Amino acid sequence: MTSSYSSSHGRRLAVAVSGAGRTLASLLRQQQPDSGYQVTAVIASRADCAAVAVARDHELPVLVADFSAASLAASGDRLYAWLQGQGIDWIALAGFLKVFPLHPRWSQRIVNIHPALLPKHGGVGMYGDKVHAAVLASGDTVAGASVHFVTERYDEGALIAQITVPVKPEDDLRGLAGRVFAAESELYPRTVNRLMSGALPLAGGAVERLIYEHR
Repeated sequence: MTSSYSSSHGRRLAVAVSGAGRTLASLLRQQQPDSGYQVTAVIASRADCAAVAVARDHELPVLVADFSAASLAASGDRLYAWLQGQGIDWIALAGFLKVFPLHPRWSQRIVNIHPALLPKHGGVGMYGDKVHAAVLASGDTVAGASVHFVTERYDEGALIAQITVPVKPEDDLRGLAGRVFAAESELYPRTVNRLMSGALPLAGGAVERLIYEHR
């Protein structure tokens, strides 16, 4: 088995989850045998979240751990030992709502997707419908999603790729949220694939920018 510390552009991806597992399902649905990534393990902050059932349906190994502040250090040690045993190369957060323990050897190999055009509408407590409500309240005419590297501070890691979605005058929370998630489902698998195959990040810290075209 390949060590999780052995290659810059590996193929084995662990996905970290806390909720329904829609993004995990999207990553699984879009991977192909020749993709730059293969989801081979799942990390969960709750044993009872629906995402765990998604992982079990795909016969993926699951690590459930306590990511509360009091247990973070111990859980981090357990997590990285488990990831190394699984031969994981990259980690993708997918609706993971806890602080993720970071390891210096994993710098630039842990990514997250956020349902807004960062640096707007990010930070502590900004997730899910709270983000879409903030976009609508702000009067923004463009929304979207961002993929970024994970750091100690929520949503402040270097941006890798973004996709834009128009905010329509008639949009309500559900309409905007649905369109942004559809765009996320296009952006995240593509970006993870390109990261793990070495095509991203772009030189000089440039952000890859896409426009979502509703079909």
